[in-house]
Amino acid sequence: MTTPKLFIALDTPDLDQALSLAKQLDAPEVGLKIGLEFLSAHGPQGAAKMIETGRPVFIDCKLHDIPNTVAGAIRALTRLRPYMLNVHAAGGPAMMTAAKEAVMDEAAQGGFTAPKLLAVTLLTSINEEDAFSIGTCFCRRKLKDLGFTVPEGEEMRPHIVRGQVHRLATLAKESGLDGIVCAPTDINIVRQACGDDFQLLTPGIRPKGAEKGDQKRTLTPKEALDLGSNYLVIGRPITQAKDPALALRNILGTLS
Repeated sequence: MTTPKLFIALDTPDLDQALSLAKQLDAPEVGLKIGLEFLSAHGPQGAAKMIETGRPVFIDCKLHDIPNTVAGAIRALTRLRPYMLNVHAAGGPAMMTAAKEAVMDEAAQGGFTAPKLLAVTLLTSINEEDAFSIGTCFCRRKLKDLGFTVPEGEEMRPHIVRGQVHRLATLAKESGLDGIVCAPTDINIVRQACGDDFQLLTPGIRPKGAEKGDQKRTLTPKEALDLGSNYLVIGRPITQAKDPALALRNILGTLS
């Protein structure tokens, strides 16, 4: 299986539409991402159908619960043999460690390559103002180990997002995960903190001229790869285009 550069977000509850898009958008360097909307509609059986296409599939489940619950859910998803899974780094080191152990144990028992396990840092729909509100709330609860610290002074607000991403990325690496999910604007700080071998998957990717929608921290596909992203996630600019296959070809053309 070719290592994908780009995962197409199939954020739809319609299984037939997802399978149709997967067929239209077939390229060696392109994988498929299915998230909560798809999983809520079709569960593991739907995920299995996407994996049966032979494409690399990223199950974007963003699990966040007590360690035992997350480990059990990760075991069940690992049995489907996806390319990649994820959890929320804010779940803490014990949860992330339990998830990684579950992935490795399940893959060893089944005799297959373990899926990559990444941790979500801060969603790309969150900007500095949002992070300030979240960080203030968490700091009052003394949950700084989960990555939320609020620097003193209004002038420090622009640094809040980067500080939280730095801490959560470091926690994920210390917990043994393969990498993180982060906004493309956070790539530099994560590379500095975690090194070149740590895997970075970046949503919030928008081609030049595309609408940002609910994404607030974005870059173009080429900009993200040049900064050091390993995998890009792109959804609506491709899946909602008049000609999705042409939109994909145009984006891939900018990456060479």
